[in-house]
Parts: sequence; structure tokens; C-alpha cells
Amino acid sequence: MATLQAKLGTRAVPSPPGVEWLRTPDLVPYAEAVAAMEERAASIARGEAPDCVWLLEHPPLYTAGTSALTSELLAPARLPVFNSGRGGRFTYHGPGQRVIYVMFDLASRGRDVRAFVTFLEDWLIATLARFGVTGERHPSQIGDRSPLGPRPHVPPEAST
Repeated sequence: MATLQAKLGTRAVPSPPGVEWLRTPDLVPYAEAVAAMEERAASIARGEAPDCVWLLEHPPLYTAGTSALTSELLAPARLPVFNSGRGGRFTYHGPGQRVIYVMFDLASRGRDVRAFVTFLEDWLIATLARFGVTGERHPSQIGDRSPLGPRPHVPPEAST
């Protein structure tokens, strides 16, 4: 990941063993982020790099999932649109919106995507709990809580 750190000004963040956390303070162009993640994923698959969580922000753009229809965009030429291999429709990314990319070795986790998403949900719920925030799982909506994204319940004492 030294290459990613040097290229994009990314710095390491303290992490539990086996997972490298990175945070890039500047906006990262989407294509550069994808290229860096593909390189990192290949290194992880070869056993040359640890699993990684990367926190960053992108300049204004949309990513288009496999169900996205251009007709759904009100002003399709307003922002760049990048096709992604994920499911779903369009997702806006832009300054002030932290994106978290997870690059883990799925082979060591049985190559089971649903099990991996459940692992991520458990990990996120446990992390939120450390901050006094209650997260919850909705089994009928694996990985997608609502059209607005995950919305954990914030106890009144945590929001004041």
C-alpha cells in the first residue's frame, strides 16, 4: 500500500491486527481510486498485503450499478457517471461524503458474499456500539437498510 500512500497522499490510521486502515484527506478521483483498489486487491490475493479499509471522498460524481437506467437521472450531463460492477442503481459521491472501501481476502472467508456482508454488518454494529450508537440488521435487506442508506438509531444522550 506504500504505492497508494505515495500516489494519493494517503496515511495509515491505527488498526487492529490484520487490517490496514487508510484515510486520504484530499478528494480522490474515482478512476484513480478504482485503479488503486484493483492493485491492492491483487496484492491481497497474492498474500503480499493485508486486508484494507480505505476512507476517502470523491469529487462530485455518480456511480451506476447494474440496474441503473440513464433515464433515471434528471440531468445526466451535469456530473460524470462511472459504471460499477455493484448491484443497484445510481449513487452520488461528493465532497463531505466519506466513502469507505473494504478490500478483504474473500478466499479466506469462504468466498460467500452473503456471509461477508453479514460479517461487515456485525463489524459495523460493534463499532457503532463503541460510540454509543445502536445499529441494527434487517435480514430482508442485507447490506441495504433503506433508499437513504443505513440509519442507526442515535440515543438522545449521544445526540446532545
